[in-house]
Amino acid sequence: MKAVVIKAFGGPEGLSVVDVPAPEPGEGEVLVAVEAIGVGGVDALIRSGSLAAWGFREGLVPGSEVAGTVIAVGHDTDSSWIGQRVWAFTGLGGGYAEQAIAAVEDVVPLPTGLSAAGSVTLGSSGVVAHFGLRHAHFSPGESVLVRGAAGSIGILAVHLAAQGGASAVAVTTSSAARGELLREVGATHVLDRSGAGDATAPPAYDVIIDVVAGPGLPVFLDKLRPNGRLVAVGAIAGPPPADLGTALMANFRKSVSFATLSADTVSPAERRTVRTEQFAAAADGRLPLVIHEQLPLDDAVLAHQKMQNGEVFGRIVLTPV
Repeated sequence: MKAVVIKAFGGPEGLSVVDVPAPEPGEGEVLVAVEAIGVGGVDALIRSGSLAAWGFREGLVPGSEVAGTVIAVGHDTDSSWIGQRVWAFTGLGGGYAEQAIAAVEDVVPLPTGLSAAGSVTLGSSGVVAHFGLRHAHFSPGESVLVRGAAGSIGILAVHLAAQGGASAVAVTTSSAARGELLREVGATHVLDRSGAGDATAPPAYDVIIDVVAGPGLPVFLDKLRPNGRLVAVGAIAGPPPADLGTALMANFRKSVSFATLSADTVSPAERRTVRTEQFAAAADGRLPLVIHEQLPLDDAVLAHQKMQNGEVFGRIVLTPV
């Protein structure tokens, strides 16, 4: 079958389309004939080699979420999955391929009205946005800032905060045009990447959901209100600086909090419940599905180039056929 592998860490050109043997599902697993693949920020981090210290190696097939039809199941796995159209989490690899393996606990049936492409803009991102806000103990009436809001996690965090009764939902983004698109999903204030640019925006926030991290993160600790909470749900700009603790202590008298949120720490049952609810909401138009572009699997390099160049609003979706 056709798959994309990381031939060499570094830029997008390190990705290569190759032929590999089709995988076989083991116990508790299903095999999905893939129709759509979500291209995420973590894929770019893995491809760059930034996460090599965590065990990622060249030769990996990247990609963590796919959608399609179950065509086989492993030993002692419920055969009624065969023929079902599903969204599936493949872990931190294996998704950029014509067929992919997933554990049954990470597979969710697709409701009528939700496309495969739509589901991979939501399946991982919606869960992160939902539990990121929960981890921040967000309550109605509080102000929220979403840093790096133009990706699929950020867009959904904006929408969920607005729907949850936030008093203000500010966003940081790279252009006024993107800001207007974010207003359509619930943003009330548009800031530049530094957190400035709107004189009417709140001077500080109860909750900051940060998709970016990187060297600029400490600046945003200063934008928290007393008892404010910043939750890092991504790190597309890399880790924060080593002196992050110094910035936290500088805000000691405001009793601010910094936390990270990985969906890995949410139970499979909770993730499944939220995904099922969000898929149903998306199918009837209650959640936004923002697809920047659909590209063939052969254009994985182009997809990563577009992400690297900051061109993407929402999510790029790869399609094997």
